[in-house]
Amino acid sequence: MYVNKVFLFFIFNTFVKGSKSILSKCTVYGDIYHTLIIFTEKKSVVSGLQWALFLCVVPCLCVNIFLGETFSSYISVHNDSSQVVKDILVKADLQTSSQRLNLSASNNAVTELKPESCVDDVIHHEVKEIGTHILVCAVSYTTQAGEKLYFRKFFKFQVLKPLDVKTKFYNAETDEVFLEAQIQNITTSSMFMEKVSLEPSMMYSVAELNTVETEDEGTSTFGKMSYLQPMDTRQYLYCLKPKPEFAEKAGIIKGVTVIGKLDIVWKTNLGERGRLQTSQLQRMAPGYGDVRLSLEMIPDTVNLEEPFDITCKITNCSERTMDLVLEMCNTCSIHWCGVSGRQLGKVSPSASLALPLKLLSSVQGLQSISGLRLTDTFLKRTYEYDDVAQVCVVCPYMSRES
Repeated sequence: MYVNKVFLFFIFNTFVKGSKSILSKCTVYGDIYHTLIIFTEKKSVVSGLQWALFLCVVPCLCVNIFLGETFSSYISVHNDSSQVVKDILVKADLQTSSQRLNLSASNNAVTELKPESCVDDVIHHEVKEIGTHILVCAVSYTTQAGEKLYFRKFFKFQVLKPLDVKTKFYNAETDEVFLEAQIQNITTSSMFMEKVSLEPSMMYSVAELNTVETEDEGTSTFGKMSYLQPMDTRQYLYCLKPKPEFAEKAGIIKGVTVIGKLDIVWKTNLGERGRLQTSQLQRMAPGYGDVRLSLEMIPDTVNLEEPFDITCKITNCSERTMDLVLEMCNTCSIHWCGVSGRQLGKVSPSASLALPLKLLSSVQGLQSISGLRLTDTFLKRTYEYDDVAQVCVVCPYMSRES
């Protein structure tokens, strides 16, 4: 006849990486640990066999675990009795809100465990979900009398969010897309930002705008020591350009487009590395209507009352063929040179054409290019284009010193 008793209690001890555990007499690997001891007392009333003691070590409740970090735990089952037990199987599972993961390095049972011996296991898992996690530690073994025993314990902990990431998109007239990423440290400790990069989608190439170019090499705009203090926010800027094979279609892309994803790598105070990758960043492509007019070439500065050249690009963004007529209307400062009302011909869907134009300004200062009109003769619909660009007009007869 056997009487089984199970006692469970917690001892909050702090173990630093590489220190010795007094209770289990085993090296503890990882960061700050808390010892959970599971005593399974087995006592024989008839034969008076001595009791068996098993130890199980799991991480501390007081340690913050953040998304993107590696969760590590050292599990030790110790035979503190005078008996030899057989077929010891230690299993560690991690239960999340969406799945159950087996973290044990080996699923093979240990043949026997002598007195004062241990069965050890170190588990690692990169945390990819926030919320409640439950570490399930299960131990099964066989006594000398052939009786199979089994016990299981649960360790519950929360995975917190370490960073708050916000993104903004800015669309340029040249089909470039500027991405501003705001990253905030919402933990209670400092972070060393090892890498913050943008992995673009197949349509774009990316240029980072977070360094200042010097003669020798680029210097980070955040300084040599890239630390992010608690609750501080840092802004990263990237410029995306359509690849040559997609450049012609960039002006007719509609709806939601995939830009890429951010890859963030940091280190904590103790040197532990964490990594987060955002989901694919998406932006709503700007609507250009049926016809898009953009400037391919325009000078920065022109002389007063002197003609200058610009090059326009007209793209048919509709799903039908258009027959276009160009009209040029003068404004109080901008005067067009050439024939207004000329036929541009038929433009197929998704097709574009380059249009060189000549004009002059009669007013100094920063002037807006306005007054272009495109008419589709099929539908008798007119599209107006004002303030398409700006140019600086200077007087060549006045010296800059005056």
